[in-house]
Amino acid sequence: QYKFRDLTIEELKNFSKTYPNFTFSMNTYTFKDGSQKDLLNFSGTVPVKYGNSYNIPIHLWILDSHPFAPPICFLKPTANMGIAVGKHVDARGRIYLPYLQNWSHPKSTLIGLIKEMIAKFEEELPLYSLSSSDADRQSELLSYIAKITEGETDMKSRSKTGRNERCFNKITVVGAGDLGIACVLAVAAKDVADKVVLLDPSEGTAKGGTMDLEIFAVPNVEISKDFSASADSKVVVLTVNSLGNAQTYLDVIQSNVDLFRGIIPAVSQYSQNAVLLVASHPVEVMTFVSWKLSSFPKSRVIGVGTNLDSERFQYMLTNLLKAEVLAKDAWVIGEQGEDKVPSWTSCDIVANQTETMAARNSREKVANRAMEILKGKGQRSWSVGLSVADLADSILKDKRKVHSVSTLAKGCCNINSEVFLSLPCILGTGGVIEMVRLEEDPLVQEKLQSSAGSIHDLQQQLKL
Repeated sequence: QYKFRDLTIEELKNFSKTYPNFTFSMNTYTFKDGSQKDLLNFSGTVPVKYGNSYNIPIHLWILDSHPFAPPICFLKPTANMGIAVGKHVDARGRIYLPYLQNWSHPKSTLIGLIKEMIAKFEEELPLYSLSSSDADRQSELLSYIAKITEGETDMKSRSKTGRNERCFNKITVVGAGDLGIACVLAVAAKDVADKVVLLDPSEGTAKGGTMDLEIFAVPNVEISKDFSASADSKVVVLTVNSLGNAQTYLDVIQSNVDLFRGIIPAVSQYSQNAVLLVASHPVEVMTFVSWKLSSFPKSRVIGVGTNLDSERFQYMLTNLLKAEVLAKDAWVIGEQGEDKVPSWTSCDIVANQTETMAARNSREKVANRAMEILKGKGQRSWSVGLSVADLADSILKDKRKVHSVSTLAKGCCNINSEVFLSLPCILGTGGVIEMVRLEEDPLVQEKLQSSAGSIHDLQQQLKL
């Protein structure tokens, strides 16, 4: 059942007038997780000039949320055609274009999509001709590789040395800006993963940072514009932020949402068991958006939240203010920015009530001093990158360590809305294993509820 049937029919009528050679049908589409859905799809050819004129066969699947979601696009090569893998096409023939990544109704249309497809294919032809003997050899080679790979997997499973003994840990960092590169370098420096993919979905030539990564060949780091390079990642880090000309704060966030609509479904399909780790701004809202767009369980969608603030807070309590006993139970929670608040996961200070109150007052003074020091520190890309590496390390190595991260706060502190706030959580391979119980403090709960209310109001104004 198509949710926006009339809009879909109207657009398909317009498309048929422009491209009458396309044929329509209803067929079952199988998603990568094995789930299936009956979807409208159409096949045809698009004319491309690349020296000579070519008709490129394509196959488009229309999702049931069309026109608010982009179609799934594939090449449809004949038996004598080979796929030329490039920045817009993967080995399966799946097509990735900026137009799909930035899809937004009513600006984006199927006709506009085909126009961009033609333009990109004229820059880089996606198919090439195979002779019959080439096609036969390719089929034999693929069969042979499959057998070898199967045997190789068996051998690796028996290996008792080095990294082959454990699972292959792969991290994809989406976004090649300063933060993305900082995350890659921090993950590489801490030896968190066996492989790191820096995925740059933006258009244009290589930026200075990515070019330098290639020049100096950082070990186990791959740079790609192809979403298929992220396949089978254990952790996917989102660092992208829209650089549009938005005028208001809401417009800026909506630009980020539009950007995520082209990224999250793609990385989710390629790494269906991954933990999504969101570092884009505002982190609470973008973590919520990632959760909705991915359809992942809440445990596997996490924001970096106030992990960096909490680590700094505990460090200051221990090393600057010599309050080591307090530091082990101290956390910065809530939302990033001015509204974050210190809290505690233990109140076993002293036995009687009078001494407990005195101890709490003393603890509050120390916490306030630490928070004042924190205000002057700021957050640089490299410091956030180190925080991301810290979180990824706990997830991949199943450390069961407590971090203050953005997680679904519904049901905590009388919060009834679907919002993400930073709370102390135990992290492992499945993401959030358990939320750590906070000390009951009316002032802290009031601040959390206030943050939840303002974030929820903001989310209600966004177009997902």
